[in-house]
Amino acid sequence: MIPFDRAVAGPVRALLAVTLCAVLAGCSSLPRLGSLWPFGAKPVAAAPAVDEIAFAAADGAASTAFPQYWKRNTLVVDLSAAPVSGSFTMTPRSAAGWPVRLAFRVRPGTIGQLEVQAAQRVLLPVSAAATGPVDLELAPSVYLRDTPQIRVSWSQSSPGV
Repeated sequence: MIPFDRAVAGPVRALLAVTLCAVLAGCSSLPRLGSLWPFGAKPVAAAPAVDEIAFAAADGAASTAFPQYWKRNTLVVDLSAAPVSGSFTMTPRSAAGWPVRLAFRVRPGTIGQLEVQAAQRVLLPVSAAATGPVDLELAPSVYLRDTPQIRVSWSQSSPGV
């Protein structure tokens, strides 16, 4: 005759093994559990806001400052919260002049075209088919390091409308 503890031990071990496998399989589907592990993916921190550019309204009065962020070596001016149409003039705060690269973040559907006037004039159309914010980077020839100011205007209508 088999002792009671040996007779129960086999089925209990099998039940424990099945339960353990089910629990581990369920835990892998939890999205936040991966962040508890030391080798889990760390969330990317948002870029800190900077203040590299001064904004002025078209008539020379103080204008609403738009958020500015560094994205690698490109200074991004965030126009996502801008009204449907408007304009402003930008001047660099630093005596060294403009950053090497300059871009504007716009939300399609709100802004249809962006016009930039500096050493050259350029029209940047915004595709209404885009799903999220779009960064429009200026070509290096649009402005020079010693350009005194850059005038930016935008409207909801795109070119040819």
